[in-house]
Formats: sequence, C-alpha cells, structure tokens
Amino acid sequence: MKNHPMVCDLETGVCGVASEEELGIIDFNQPKKSIEVYYVTDPICSHCWALEPVLRRFIEQYGHYFNFHTIMGGLLEKWGDGPVDPANGISGPADVVGHWREVGEYYRMPIDGTVMMNNPVQSSYPPSRVFKVIQKNQHDAIAFEYLRRAREALFVFNQNIADTSVMIDIVNKLELDGVAIVNESEQTSGQQLLNEDFDLARNLGVRGFPTIIMMNEDNKGLKIVGGRPFVNYVEGLKQVLNFEELQPKQQPSLLSLLGKEKLLFSKEIEVMYDLEKSEVISYVKKELSSDQYEMKEILGECYITTK
Repeated sequence: MKNHPMVCDLETGVCGVASEEELGIIDFNQPKKSIEVYYVTDPICSHCWALEPVLRRFIEQYGHYFNFHTIMGGLLEKWGDGPVDPANGISGPADVVGHWREVGEYYRMPIDGTVMMNNPVQSSYPPSRVFKVIQKNQHDAIAFEYLRRAREALFVFNQNIADTSVMIDIVNKLELDGVAIVNESEQTSGQQLLNEDFDLARNLGVRGFPTIIMMNEDNKGLKIVGGRPFVNYVEGLKQVLNFEELQPKQQPSLLSLLGKEKLLFSKEIEVMYDLEKSEVISYVKKELSSDQYEMKEILGECYITTK
C-alpha cells in the first residue's frame, strides 16, 4: 500500500463409549478447515501490538477451525512533508511518541516510544520485507515469531527495527541466518513479495490495521477492524461457520506458553487465563517453579521471561 493518510482511534483499537460387542470405525483426522482467516498488520502498528493477547488466545483455542494468514499492510513507506495521521496530529516520528504511549497505557501492552525521538523508524517496509522472506523460505510460525520479536524490540526496548543490524540480530536469535535473510529482503524480489501482500490487502478491502477477515468456502465472510474483545472474534467465527457452538481447545499450560513465547506480559497472561491483574503474580507462582522464569517490570507492567 502507498502512503495514504492513517487514522488511529484509541477507542476502537483500529475444546459415548462403545460397548464391547460393537464394532466401529474411528476417524482420527482433524476436520477440514473450511475458514480462511486473514490478519492484515504492520510491524510498527501500535494497535496490532495491543491486540496480541487476544489474537494469541483466539489462535490457541480456535485455530483448529481455520487457516491463518498474516499479511503485511504497509503502514509507513516513508515520512513526508505533510501529516501522516492528521487525526492524531502526527506529521513526523516524534509526534508518534505520545500516541503510542496512550495506546500502551489504554490496552496495558507496554510502549515506551522514545526510540521515535532518538533513532526513529523511517519506514515499516524493511522489517515487513524480512517477514516475507522468512515466511517464504521457512515457515509461517517462524515468520510470526519474528514479527513478535520485532515488536518487542520496537515498542518495549526502543530499538529501531528498520535498522539492518537490529533486523539481523532478531533473525539470528530465531536460529536463522540473519545476514542472508536481510540481504535477500533488500533485493527486488523482497519488495515483490511485499507488493503481493499489498495487492491482497487491497483486494480484501483493507484500509486500516489491525484488520481480521474471516472467509468461508463461498467467499463470504466477516471483517473486524481494530482491536476488539476476545468474544467478538469467537462470535465472528461462529457466524462465518454458521455454528451455534464451537469446541475450543483447552488453554495451554503457562509453562508451555512461556516456553514457546519466551516473554509474556501481565495482560497476555490475564487474557489467556481469564485472570484479574491482581491475580497474575500468585498464578505465575502456582504454575511455575522459581527456576523456570524471571519476573521483571517495565513501564508499570510486570512480565515474565524464561531463565
């Protein structure tokens, strides 16, 4: 997508027993996934960062109903002379700081933002291209992990995720060849991969991020724009499947989740396990032994990491 004006709205957040004489055939195959879910996003989208707790639980508990596709939307090609987000008074990188902090405080997914004053991201295209190269050469799950690590680096730890050395370091930590992948992303083929996503997002009618589109076999579906409560996505999936009830999978154990994610903020634990903020620390201590995690705090929010 080209550099169209952006509008971010804080409020909308643009799981019978046979008798012995019976003989039956048992089918252990998973039901066919007839729903395609498209998640249109961008590495520097603050509302996408805020959506992560809800999106993670939705995929963990209901992902057996759908095929999940992450699409890069192209939030910022470059900073220009005019306003990028007039509604929030954003014309240059420094203007982003206040808006990001507001989003972080509202949704309780920490955002510092001072990187946009000290070493600002000039374009979201470089990390988006790296995502596409990983997605093409490796696996969707690894690309999705890269996106998560990039957002942690940007929003929480104030790193410029469009900087070559930062991108290489993030990819290396995924046990991939950071230099090779970043170099490939900077070739014409890297931008071509990104353009394919832009075309798909445009054809899906996406104009803001995050947008989630659920589509059935008849190419009819539902569009959810902005960050919404968990129940909205479950109800949307019911509607698209035309099911009265769904069978969610059990939430993963905290140990399993932390082992996969490596870092979890309080809000993410609250959403996954239906906890109040005041219950998180005691829950963590109950579920994990002291040698399995470290608890830290940043910007007034606690988080846990693997040791």
